[in-house]
Amino acid sequence: MIKEFREFITKGNVLDLAIAVVMGTAFGKIVSSLVNNIITPLIEILLGGVTFSSLSLPVGKTVIQYGEFVQAVIDFLIISFAIFMFMKVANSLIRKKQANEEEVLEVVPASEQYLKEIRDLLQKNARQDEKS
Repeated sequence: MIKEFREFITKGNVLDLAIAVVMGTAFGKIVSSLVNNIITPLIEILLGGVTFSSLSLPVGKTVIQYGEFVQAVIDFLIISFAIFMFMKVANSLIRKKQANEEEVLEVVPASEQYLKEIRDLLQKNARQDEKS
């Protein structure tokens, strides 16, 4: 059982997943900082200095504080857009790499090209001999 577990955790997929989690966490911190330190203050300036956390709606004796929810929605949209853009760039790079690999695969070695040319010439000469 220990041997199987060791094989499981040393497989590339598990290591790739662990790296992705660490990178995702770091990326999340960057995006959160972008939202909290740059975008939210800019939006607050546009709203005349009103902070999202202070947004509330009194309903009878209760106060519904919806500002944190608005902030969470904005965070979600920005994070989603950032991930979308990252994936768009990554997919573009992957497609370019695959296209380059396909081009490399399509290159015919010179010796093979010469053999094809010789074959074509022999076939052409054979047709000309048949006509004469």
